[in-house]
Amino acid sequence: MEEQRCQFWLPKKNRFCANTPLHDSQFCGNHTPRSHGQWITCPVDPSHSVLKENLEGHAKRCPLLKQNQSLWLQPFYQKGINAGGEGGEGDDDTTSEMKRSAVYAMSRPDFCQLVEKIVSVHASICKDIRDSYKMPEACNIWINREVDRKLPFQEKHVKQQASILGNMEEFGVLKSCHGRDRSYAEGLNGDVIDCIPAVVEFGAGRGYLTQMLADCYGIKRVLMVERKSYKHKADRSLRQKESLILERLRIDIEDLNLDAVESLQGVHYLAIGKHLCGPATDLTLRCCLSKSCSQEMEDFSGSNSLEGLAIAICCHHLCQWKHYANKKFMLGLGITREEFHAITWFTSWAVDADHSSYLSDVSDGKFDLQPSEEQNGSEKNRVEDVVKNMKAAERAILGFMCKEIIDVGRVMWARDRGLDAELVKYVPSSISPENHLLIAKHANPL
Repeated sequence: MEEQRCQFWLPKKNRFCANTPLHDSQFCGNHTPRSHGQWITCPVDPSHSVLKENLEGHAKRCPLLKQNQSLWLQPFYQKGINAGGEGGEGDDDTTSEMKRSAVYAMSRPDFCQLVEKIVSVHASICKDIRDSYKMPEACNIWINREVDRKLPFQEKHVKQQASILGNMEEFGVLKSCHGRDRSYAEGLNGDVIDCIPAVVEFGAGRGYLTQMLADCYGIKRVLMVERKSYKHKADRSLRQKESLILERLRIDIEDLNLDAVESLQGVHYLAIGKHLCGPATDLTLRCCLSKSCSQEMEDFSGSNSLEGLAIAICCHHLCQWKHYANKKFMLGLGITREEFHAITWFTSWAVDADHSSYLSDVSDGKFDLQPSEEQNGSEKNRVEDVVKNMKAAERAILGFMCKEIIDVGRVMWARDRGLDAELVKYVPSSISPENHLLIAKHANPL
């Protein structure tokens, strides 16, 4: 008797599913039609759903549960240690939809007043953001594609990574070993003298910024911090380097107590990150700079010590007031929690297209916020219509202003903690509109 098969047609394979159907059904378990109401989001891992009748059993054996239970036992796990929230705000994130609805609910005079405030604040605090596009000699092997051909190569990402490292080198937080002979890099007893300390990459993803660091600057110890699991990571290539010690922590930066990481005890390190989305930048700053300025200066040689950092910032529209590092700075500028969330929503206008052709200087932004003739005197004279009536260039300029205000606040927060910090545009906006690099080092290093 011929074995029955699932009757679900697979158009890409041009055949029926080969699995055995369930009892009293034409389909297998994967293809049995079910209503949407039967599926419940997994309470352990919201990335997938399970059948309602299986929810209780699945919650006890969900793969993420075992992983979380192992993480919770680690000494460096401390729930919410870098979350901020010192202002007493609720725990819920403010979504982009909520931010947009709040802006559209404003009166037109209030909206115009907020835009005027943004322009005024930007003119007063965002004067020293310079272009700093670097292609260091040490990165020539990547720029010229002289690396392992199995490693993925995308020119725009290579340019960004190289400029990050070039700015670190120029700023004095990264010392190049390029061009030095082996005798210079070894002590008399044969011990290798590290050109740079350990490196912690936050939001490491697949780890190709670290890969370039290892190929071009000879780092010896790397700690990668990433909450997600990725395929095609650089780890395999990095582990083939004989003198490189590589460790990867799968943890949210919000919950990472860096002082409790055993491999960093007594070690000076550099913190790096390429495109740390939204609040991840603030979480990283807190993770590295949780001590007060006085504590850092008095005990620079404690359990571990930050020598410098370089964070390429992105996704400002995801920023949250509860996580933002420098609430005090924003409040001092007269920007409230609600206005901050509106400002973060405006930042999406800077990256919704390539605006480089007409954004030579965002400081010259002038905005026509008057309603169009068709709208004038009508009931449609709402903030939503004012926004739609703005030119694309006006929205983009306002978005870039808001991005710079948010990031200058982060720079000021780092300076308040004893660091020499600067914000630069590390690549042209034509390569990436997310082109802000926050770079810092101790003003009085050992």
